[in-house]
Amino acid sequence: MSSSKNINRAKKVLNIEARAILDLAKKIDKNFDRTINFLTKLKGRVIVTGMGKAGFIAQKISATLSSTGTPSLYLHPAEALHGDLGRVTKEDCLLTFSNSGTTEEVVKLLPIMKKIGVCLIAVVGNIKSTIARNADFVLDVSVKKEACSLGLAPTTSTTAMLAMGDALCVSLLDRKGFKEKDFAFYHPGGTLGKRLLLKVEDIMRRGIANPIVGENARVKDVLLNITKARAGSASVVNKAGRLSGIFTDGDLRRHLDTKINIANKKIKDIMTKSPTTIKKDRLAAEALQILRSKKIDEIPVVDDKKRPIGLLDVQDILKAGLV
Repeated sequence: MSSSKNINRAKKVLNIEARAILDLAKKIDKNFDRTINFLTKLKGRVIVTGMGKAGFIAQKISATLSSTGTPSLYLHPAEALHGDLGRVTKEDCLLTFSNSGTTEEVVKLLPIMKKIGVCLIAVVGNIKSTIARNADFVLDVSVKKEACSLGLAPTTSTTAMLAMGDALCVSLLDRKGFKEKDFAFYHPGGTLGKRLLLKVEDIMRRGIANPIVGENARVKDVLLNITKARAGSASVVNKAGRLSGIFTDGDLRRHLDTKINIANKKIKDIMTKSPTTIKKDRLAAEALQILRSKKIDEIPVVDDKKRPIGLLDVQDILKAGLV
């Protein structure tokens, strides 16, 4: 197959699937609204099932539900018939994906689910099918044709299922008032979770790693403190212990070309006065924005009385995985 034919085939597949998703929007009606209302009040979990390719879609939707505030688990229909039905309670509901609506393994589950007392939501490509007829709520994901050139491999149909499932998840998310902080709570190990949860106090340098010197300290002694702390700067405080400046390697370089004996100078004479600071309860992501906008590498962390209690270096943020 020539290069142009490959490109044309790929574009055709995408166009077919794109049109199918747009057609789904026309099928969003009061039944969809009733489904969302039901799920909002659900006391148990959303048990999601499907066989074959539809099963993979079911797993993804179950994962999305769980990460957006709706407890969910994926139940393999065949495994369910061999003991895994014990996971299901009458407080749960069953969300099933099936293009044909006649998937044998799923159909066999229906009478048992009814005995348990589980409500059934069917996402099907045939609203007159066995699964649809036995469902309490039906979401139509029928498509005109598969994108597969043979018209056989699940392509457009699974795309439609995925899109409808996402519409269900996002609508439910909005209805429940699920916010960024809630999303971060369920994603503490990811970059987003860290950006929304990680605070300055979680990663700031303390104790000996946070060099603090008086205004009358000599430059050579301050440099020794910085070296011992393996830091890039030192916070300078006045007699009251309040931050009055910061001394960085940038301050040192700016004075190296002078004729004065810089090593014996008082740090207050060459420090950067009134430096940018941050409080410990601020988000680390906010600190990163400040460092970038000010084009600096370190920022002192101060308390309400302007006393330095920590030091945050851009390297600390990098190590935390924020960027």
